[in-house]
Amino acid sequence: MFPNYLITLAVAGYSPVGTPAARVALDEGSNVSKAKTSTRWEVTARVLAAILGGYAMAYAATAFLSVYLPLVRSERVVFASLACFAVYTIAIIYAFAARSALRAWLVLVGFTALMALAAYLPNDFGVRP
Repeated sequence: MFPNYLITLAVAGYSPVGTPAARVALDEGSNVSKAKTSTRWEVTARVLAAILGGYAMAYAATAFLSVYLPLVRSERVVFASLACFAVYTIAIIYAFAARSALRAWLVLVGFTALMALAAYLPNDFGVRP
């Protein structure tokens, strides 16, 4: 219908002379992204989820792996400590990839609680996994 360069110019905000219909074509169902813009509170919530939630999840993962890995104790601790960097990185990436900030917080808190309970609860009952 319209050459690609006219649509590109219309998307960029330029209006070529004699092509007012290019803007109409874009508004009637084009491939222009209609992504929702993020508010400051959503961005702040995601940053806090990445920093605080990721740190808590890495800490819980370190404790969990230190208890349940089938290695000698010193090797378990070293491996768990090194693996926590990967867990922290994954948590940060997920905090910004989640559909919403609330979902990011819920997933990070959920995994953190599960790993922390699994790591610390057996110790309270006098059971060693």
